[in-house]
Amino acid sequence: MKKLFMIPLVVASTGILLSASNSTEPTTAKPAATSSEKKVNTAWKLDRGHSSLRFTVTHMVVSESEGTFKNWNGTMEHTKEDFSDAKISFTADVNSINTDNENRDKHLKSDDFFNAEKYPEIKFVSTSFVPQGDKKYKLNGNLTIRDVTKPVTFDVTYGGTIKTPRGSKSGFKANTSINRFDYNLKWDRATEAGSLVVSKEVDIAVKIEFDEVK
Repeated sequence: MKKLFMIPLVVASTGILLSASNSTEPTTAKPAATSSEKKVNTAWKLDRGHSSLRFTVTHMVVSESEGTFKNWNGTMEHTKEDFSDAKISFTADVNSINTDNENRDKHLKSDDFFNAEKYPEIKFVSTSFVPQGDKKYKLNGNLTIRDVTKPVTFDVTYGGTIKTPRGSKSGFKANTSINRFDYNLKWDRATEAGSLVVSKEVDIAVKIEFDEVK
């Protein structure tokens, strides 16, 4: 009798278990967001006291001459932690050019080169900031000198980000080369051997320390 009594109980229990398992919806785990998907909405401004914008040209074929812009500024905005959507811009005051030679600086400000009176500002606006791995990036954008705007690409190295009592700081180094003739900086003299006194190619080196905007 006990065995006969137990059979309906087993059947009923099995039915309850089956009903419960059939009514439960399967759950699918959502993949974790990658670092590039995390939204940070961060803006940065240039720490001018710890940044520099320099250029170098070959002089008389055998040596190099350098210069800098003393008055310049820059910003960066991004929403992804890996900076892959960063919007970067820089401006430089042509009248602040400094090559440690007053006469040469006056010549560079003249219409032979920058024509600072008519075109007082150099401007760069990014179009993309592409991660290359190992803290390397390709910064693509448009560079405007005088009345000419052309695309350029900077090779960028990310130095890192730290937190300080005054806020976060990020560091970058960027380098590129341009042909000055492309921007109507066409003053030209030849050496006795026929080479240019000042090379067409100009190397640009930017060292950047950004402060986070609070």
